[in-house]
Amino acid sequence: MTVRVRATVAATAAVLSLALAAPAFAAPADRGHDATREAIRAAVADGVPGVTATARDTRGTWRATEGVGDLRTGAPRSADDHYRIASITKTFVATVLLQLEAEGRLSLDDTVDEWLPGVVRGNGNDGRKITLRQLLNHTSGLFDYTSDEEFQRRLFRPDGFFKHRYDHRDPADLVDLALTHEPDFAPGTSWNYSNTNYVLAGMVIEKVTGHSYGQEIDKRVIEPLGLDETSVPGDRTTVGAPSSRAYSKLADTATGPTYDVTRLNPTAASSAGAMISDSADLNRFVRALLGGRLLPPRQLKEMKTTISSPQFPNAAYGLGLIRYDLSCGVSVWGHSGGIHGSTSEAVATADGRHSLALNFNGDWSGDSVAVIDAEFCAK
Repeated sequence: MTVRVRATVAATAAVLSLALAAPAFAAPADRGHDATREAIRAAVADGVPGVTATARDTRGTWRATEGVGDLRTGAPRSADDHYRIASITKTFVATVLLQLEAEGRLSLDDTVDEWLPGVVRGNGNDGRKITLRQLLNHTSGLFDYTSDEEFQRRLFRPDGFFKHRYDHRDPADLVDLALTHEPDFAPGTSWNYSNTNYVLAGMVIEKVTGHSYGQEIDKRVIEPLGLDETSVPGDRTTVGAPSSRAYSKLADTATGPTYDVTRLNPTAASSAGAMISDSADLNRFVRALLGGRLLPPRQLKEMKTTISSPQFPNAAYGLGLIRYDLSCGVSVWGHSGGIHGSTSEAVATADGRHSLALNFNGDWSGDSVAVIDAEFCAK
């Protein structure tokens, strides 16, 4: 999802001494990516156990790793690592909904209630006043279920996490949890990132098509693009080989014990962030999306129609797509993702010709946007 979205948008900083593994290979040579490698090294120096990154541009593909994939054994990260992509899932989900719009099977101006009658009701929440567009651009006002105190205790604190990490969670239950809270604002009047929006979006996909959101992503995105390392795992608790371990402090701090949180049931993230991929596949996905291979021009334009918010400095949010405004004046498009022990980015230029995907296997330190800035702004 970003299950822990606020930690993903702006990770807390920390310094943690680690024994670093030797840098991995790059192909072609590092020339042109020196700043990116330095930013990756800075993330590890800041406390991230390890980083894997892959960039593609007109010169070819460049891959690099830094740090460790396993704190116990000291094994390095791999450029081929699979990892939980969390809220980058939202871009896949939004793509499917926009494809359905292009096919005339729904309209983004449809209300949630038209597709999910009576599902969003109570405590001031009303699905008759929320559109599908407002789900996708986070202007619905719906409370983010991952911010619920009991959910936080069960999923983001050591005692709760190790007791409940394998629990299955139905999408309807996640929505019902959100509805125990009043909305953050009236629909369309403000902006707030809420994973509840994309759980509902996944439910709408199922209602429209008769298939789960995962089946539709498989059919419409994964299979056509040949994303063989990308999956919607359902209740599967493992990531799949090759992969590194994932680490978290399970606390609102960058100090204290470090926990191995690799295994968990991703239904807690649902269609807001359950997916698994690798850097090569994520590059292929964002390049295809922005290059116009997945959506007609009108739907891609809608996806890139953004809303700015003080919560999202130097960025703006579209329909499951973020525009990052970098220090050199360049803008790139994509999404971030954060879940237990995993912080990821997948971005590309507007034409899709230059892309970058990366993953930190820790969730308490490091600046992933600094790596993006280095890749696209270095002279």
